[in-house]
Amino acid sequence: MISTDGISLSYGSHKLFEDVSIKFVPGNCYGLIGANGAGKSTFLKILSGEVQPNAGTVNIPADERLGILRQNHFQFDDIEVLKTVIMGQPELFQVIDEKAKLYEKPDFSEADGERAGELEARFSELNGWEAESNAAVLLAGLGIKTDQHALKMRELQDGQKVKVLLAQALFGDPDILLLDEPTNHLDIAAIKWLEDFLAEYDKTVIVVSHDRHFLNQVCTHMADIDFGTIKIYSGNYDFWYESSQLALKLQEDKNKKLTEKAEELKAFIARFSANASKSKQATSRSKQLAKITLEDIQPSTRRYPFVGFKPEREAGDQMLRVEGLTKSVDGVKVLNNVTFQLDKNDKVVFTGSELSNTTLFKILMGELTPDSGKFTWGVTTSRSYFPKDNTEYFKDSGLSLVDWLRQFSGKEQSESFIRGFLGRMLFSGDEALKHTSVLSGGEKVRCMLSKMMLSSANVLLLDGPTNHLDLESITAVNNGLTRFPGTVLFTSHDRQFIETIANRVIEITPSGVKDDKLTYPEYLEALLK
Repeated sequence: MISTDGISLSYGSHKLFEDVSIKFVPGNCYGLIGANGAGKSTFLKILSGEVQPNAGTVNIPADERLGILRQNHFQFDDIEVLKTVIMGQPELFQVIDEKAKLYEKPDFSEADGERAGELEARFSELNGWEAESNAAVLLAGLGIKTDQHALKMRELQDGQKVKVLLAQALFGDPDILLLDEPTNHLDIAAIKWLEDFLAEYDKTVIVVSHDRHFLNQVCTHMADIDFGTIKIYSGNYDFWYESSQLALKLQEDKNKKLTEKAEELKAFIARFSANASKSKQATSRSKQLAKITLEDIQPSTRRYPFVGFKPEREAGDQMLRVEGLTKSVDGVKVLNNVTFQLDKNDKVVFTGSELSNTTLFKILMGELTPDSGKFTWGVTTSRSYFPKDNTEYFKDSGLSLVDWLRQFSGKEQSESFIRGFLGRMLFSGDEALKHTSVLSGGEKVRCMLSKMMLSSANVLLLDGPTNHLDLESITAVNNGLTRFPGTVLFTSHDRQFIETIANRVIEITPSGVKDDKLTYPEYLEALLK
């Protein structure tokens, strides 16, 4: 168990937390959520002791150990992979290290012998004889092969380093797990392994993630950071989101009879209880949800952008034909004889190499020329593009947001018209007048979405649209693309985003494309066999 008592933290005039007293208990997995800048990662650092609050204390029983996913990919560069994992249990690692140094001494004394005996006893108590095999099992589950276990960390790719650091956090069965964005850089198989691992974990887990599918799979509770405090709600992310929206609806409809509200709540809880997906969590989660009353659910004060793409005209049946596209980048072939055809209303997620997908999108938008091959857009199509790197669009840092968006507005140049699109992206009042030079990554993404909505295109190409966005904005983009009546080509690492939008998967491979016209669940099922 881990708890806080009166935690407060401010940076200058910016108050992150005020008098936060909260308890996280064993057997539960808590998803720590909040808008960008709310302090999710900072709160994890307070719990781990890495950041000291201005006031308050963190309470951890003396006999309980923390497992922490660290984001410093270079910290262990000179250490072997297997040893890096074992370092996740510091006392055991120290015992192993001291033992090795003692036995290497040329003048091994009687006192050294007594100390060695003490160390051997502690080594056995800490299950040291199983340490290497347990570490190897974790690494194997995450996809790190046996022949990589003796490599130095610097010899691994970034995605592999993340897997090792995750194995380090999980090693030794810690009593409390603190995981900050654990699915970043993980492949689908590793994420599935981690979901299964956490679903069976009976200790305390606190996780920060922008992956809604992951939060839904592993979380029994949501810990919502809002206005400097943290409130805990039973259920996974979807339950929290839907219940907060239901609470808002009930609050707005004050004249509705209490009995009708109660029936609506009962039906809502029954639907989510039936969908509890993990065997060990399902029963306890259903019991927790069944105890919820009208007073327990509250409307979120979080503001959600509105994303709505409305095509100016409907496209015809001829959408896109791609024939034999080949392209090399810096001497490496990233597209090789790519051939496919899109039909009307296709919503296609492109998987495979990020560089290959980005190169393909740039070619389709005319930003790059292929080495060979061709493509043809239907004459009735109009296209709008969300690039992975939007730097080129914000070169003129002296523009206000109104003037920036006006560049893409065509005939309608009035400020009220432009402000309407910015307002949907939460840039209202003076916010719409600030300069592009002060925008965060997430704010630039919202500007690009405003630009796309303004285009009224019937074909949307989006290369990583959920990058840099908070959960509220991801949900808004997700809903907007689900409602969109046109054709969509997109990339994403967000599984729920993909599953709810795509009706087809095209995988770019070294030899061309793999296109069995599968849905994403069908594609994953085939991939994980």
